[in-house]
Amino acid sequence: MIIRFFRGREQMATPQDGLLCWQCGRPTGLVDRIVRSDQCPECGADLRTCRGCRHFDPSRKYQCREQIDTPVGNKETANYCDWFAARDAMKGSSGMKGTSDARSDRKKRFDDLFND
Repeated sequence: MIIRFFRGREQMATPQDGLLCWQCGRPTGLVDRIVRSDQCPECGADLRTCRGCRHFDPSRKYQCREQIDTPVGNKETANYCDWFAARDAMKGSSGMKGTSDARSDRKKRFDDLFND
């Protein structure tokens, strides 16, 4: 077992828990921030990559939702991008967890605040 800190709380992480690899889709066991040297224990893919970032969007300029000045050459290798934020896809004991940023989802959550 590995003890990790996630959003200010101490959690026990098992190999079945944590961020899902962008390449193979398997759990990595990482439940806190991702550093440049982190790799998937299954396939060996770098995790701090454009492909593993929540801002990655192939339809945008430089394939990023953020306003970056220069493109990142290889989207599948580790980099030092200041905008990196791990995707929200996590696997825990209760199954897949993830947050969608779709406009309809945000509107539904807002409308739910006022339902009585």
